Amino acid sequence: MTTGGQGRVALTRDYWIMSLLLAALVAAPFLGLYPVLLMKILCFALFAAAFNLLLGYSGLLSFGHAAFFGGAAYVTGYLCKDLGVGPGVGILAGTAFALALGWVFGSLAIRRAGIYFAMITLALAQMMYFVWLQVKLTGGEDGLQGIPRGRLAGIVDLSQDLNLYYFVLALCAAGFWIIYRAIHSPFGEVLKAIRENEPRAISLGYDVDKVKLLAFVLSAGLAGLAGSTKCLVLQLASLTDVHWHMSGEVVLMTLLGGLGTVFGPLVGAALVVVLQNAAVFGRWTLVAQGLIFVICVLVFRRGIVGEIAALFRRVTRPQKP
Repeated sequence: MTTGGQGRVALTRDYWIMSLLLAALVAAPFLGLYPVLLMKILCFALFAAAFNLLLGYSGLLSFGHAAFFGGAAYVTGYLCKDLGVGPGVGILAGTAFALALGWVFGSLAIRRAGIYFAMITLALAQMMYFVWLQVKLTGGEDGLQGIPRGRLAGIVDLSQDLNLYYFVLALCAAGFWIIYRAIHSPFGEVLKAIRENEPRAISLGYDVDKVKLLAFVLSAGLAGLAGSTKCLVLQLASLTDVHWHMSGEVVLMTLLGGLGTVFGPLVGAALVVVLQNAAVFGRWTLVAQGLIFVICVLVFRRGIVGEIAALFRRVTRPQKP
């Protein structure tokens, strides 16, 4: 089979998986699953997928993505609670803020690589953390509580969990589709080339800094979309959302699910969120997370989805005579 044929088979397989997954998510609330938990998983899955676009496909490790996630949540929460705007406008404003902040962060950071890039993004994110802590509009350590969900276009009542669930599902599906199309486009191929061999990409004539900046801004905007949506789901925007711990948590989700895979962030986010909300571990939840992470690093070096995909390729690979 030719490389082009293999690519078409892979795309067809991905479309089937996405269709089945979407159908399962549409039916999930009617199967007894708690809509708020599902919405929280979807929001963090989109956050992890946005981060995976940057690390998994561009090779850029950012420790500052909480600034986009939490900053967008604060903007959306303030507009919806204090100014009374609708949820649609609030989410758009939060996403636009994350895009703008991503452009600022990216312009300062992308000229460095490796640990220097990671430390610059962490330092910038911590600066934003102290800004949100000091600004009175954010409520300080109390955060913004009781954020109204409102009505979508003045018609759909999002205070009903089921209505909000399908709205969140539509937003997250759109975000995943943007990511999927980006990584399977010529732009995505350039990103992979930069990840594998940046000097060679430069020698081929690509403007590497511009491509990396575009990837960073796109990742920041999608992380902001996830944060804006999350603040409506939980009706809360707090300092936890902008703390460096949140940036570390999204790294954990991505690595657990599978770095550089399409569905890995969803699996990793679901695992982490379910563990956080499971009463079975109680105060030992962080210990359980750490043990699972260590096991995955030792046994599943490619992450859960990455190992499953590798096993599938070995099983289906034609045997040479």
